[in-house]
Amino acid sequence: MKRIALVILTLFILVVGGYFIWWNLPLSINRSSDIKLGEQIIQNIESYQKRNGLPDNNDWETLRKFGFREKISSLQPEYRKLNETEFELVYDEGFDGPYLMWNSAERNWKIGYPKFDKPTETRRHFVQ
Repeated sequence: MKRIALVILTLFILVVGGYFIWWNLPLSINRSSDIKLGEQIIQNIESYQKRNGLPDNNDWETLRKFGFREKISSLQPEYRKLNETEFELVYDEGFDGPYLMWNSAERNWKIGYPKFDKPTETRRHFVQ
């Protein structure tokens, strides 16, 4: 009986410890696939921006060309045009943040909150 309790306690400590370690790893490790997709999209947006300016939040014809996929909202970043020169990519994962995000003015990935949130204008509700 003591042996079973010891095994259960050891497993519990390993699981909790593993979760704690994973949660505290740098973003470049535990969110690498999200960041990789985001970097590809950022390159496409910035190339387009040099020629045409930033697209609007609901310009799905253009956003699809950047690499945004339809109907997979939790697996891809959300594009938010903040003004004529600045935009954000936000991995909106549930109701409450903080979220993995990238801002074109700060130019780095971080865990934080978007500058603004206008759900009726910025959420992807694309239906075809």
